[in-house]
Amino acid sequence: MIEIGALVLAAAFALSLIGTALVRRVSGHLGLIDMPGHRKVHDTPIARSGGIAIFWAIGLPMIIGYAGTFLLQVHGVRHMLPPSIIKYIPGVLFDRPLMLILFLATLGIHLLGLLDDKLTLSAVPKLLGQLICAGLLVGVGEMVEPGGFRILTMLDQMVPGGFWLSALISVLWIVLLTNAFNFMDNMDGLSAGVAIICAAMFLVAALIHHQYFIAGLLLLYIGAAGGFLVFNFPPASIFMGDGGSMVLGFFLGALTIRTTFYAGQGRWYTLLMPLIVTAIPIYDLLVVSIVRLRRGRSPMQGDTNHFSHRLTRHGFSKKGAVMVIYAASLACGLSAPLLALVSSTAAILVGLQTLAILIIIAVLERVGEHTQ
Repeated sequence: MIEIGALVLAAAFALSLIGTALVRRVSGHLGLIDMPGHRKVHDTPIARSGGIAIFWAIGLPMIIGYAGTFLLQVHGVRHMLPPSIIKYIPGVLFDRPLMLILFLATLGIHLLGLLDDKLTLSAVPKLLGQLICAGLLVGVGEMVEPGGFRILTMLDQMVPGGFWLSALISVLWIVLLTNAFNFMDNMDGLSAGVAIICAAMFLVAALIHHQYFIAGLLLLYIGAAGGFLVFNFPPASIFMGDGGSMVLGFFLGALTIRTTFYAGQGRWYTLLMPLIVTAIPIYDLLVVSIVRLRRGRSPMQGDTNHFSHRLTRHGFSKKGAVMVIYAASLACGLSAPLLALVSSTAAILVGLQTLAILIIIAVLERVGEHTQ
């Protein structure tokens, strides 16, 4: 399994690396160029088509893998494989429909992001599109497998209308992460790097519970973000655009539900794992949204009041600010995969540790605060 995992990771990384180099060359023809502006951190026009490479570095292996699963049903082909692989075939075949649904829903969010990159959509149609994609993922996933992309399924038996409440929370969670990583795409290398760190934490959780199919998808995700990050790390030569940042948030949101579904068996506090792993992106989203609302602006209206921007105003270089946020993301998420293995007392300590990190960040980033 280690060899297969390494192959999956390398394939996604290579596809993203090559794809990013290619789309960077044709960004002008696609009309996907990010021009300098008053709230931009770059001084020259830069391609923002990297999301195309990220999506297809994830999506193309998914399509190939989906097609390849039909070969696994051929008796002769199956028995050509080693026993260590054969025992996982039933699980792969079981999850195959959900993989197709996830691919199609992520394709929808990718196309929505590209449309926004091209036309600059207003907040309402953009949010509506995100809700539709997330709703279809949860709804169609439910028809294929009960609880397919639905979190808090225990609510079905606990409260009246629990099913619909669970479905609503699932949709809102996916949309929340979609926008959290979209908001975090405000400085070179930031969104992709944080996405890799968060995905790595969920990968650990998936491996702990022997969820190798989910682990494979997370490896595709990490490889795709990593190949793009080669070109996007400060100073960036290409941006991912909404066609990439929304894909990172949406895809990870769906996989967190699958990971939590398995990890949460028997320990309710494991359900907090996604919140702890993604604490930094969510923190940035909430703080920036509150600042904008207090000023009478739409939460979707861009500005330079993100965590990264505040750090640069406090004297950090852009690269230094990005590295600080990487470290904060890792510090918050590092203990989260252990929630499925520890007692409730230890889980409380993990939660308090995350809260303490966020409080330190909130205090330090507002020392001598001056917003724009």
